[in-house]
Amino acid sequence: MSNGATTGGSQAPAEAVAGTKELPGKEQRVTKQRLAVSAALDELDDFVSTQELHRILQERGTSVSLATSYRILQSLADDGLVDVLRNADGEVVYRRCAVTGHHHHLLCRNCGKAVEVEAPAVEAWAARIASEHGFTAVEHTVEIFGLCPECTALQAGR
Repeated sequence: MSNGATTGGSQAPAEAVAGTKELPGKEQRVTKQRLAVSAALDELDDFVSTQELHRILQERGTSVSLATSYRILQSLADDGLVDVLRNADGEVVYRRCAVTGHHHHLLCRNCGKAVEVEAPAVEAWAARIASEHGFTAVEHTVEIFGLCPECTALQAGR
């Protein structure tokens, strides 16, 4: 994907310094800022924008500039250590995912809850379509937006 987005990588992360997840054999300069960003991502359940992550870090008293936050998140995404997608508003958001392989997401338009899903039928369809058109080295992203059960119940109760 040309925008650097990923829905998981084929490399399995390993635990490294201070609980951050790094790729085996992949050298990254470990800084206080990188550790702080990584630790914050480890504690979050849902996708977060760079601005929101920066706000969280500031509230914790962690000094990381917005520009540095962008660079660190992009580096983590490039290394396959976080998932990146565009939310329903088109904003780029990041999350440390529990699934290390290729996967997709169900995303709540209301609260932002994300559920990781594997979709073998989608994988087979994408491979077939690409092959039929002579495409190789194909990547894809599938995100399904809707309302989670909790938000559905809240709307029904209105």
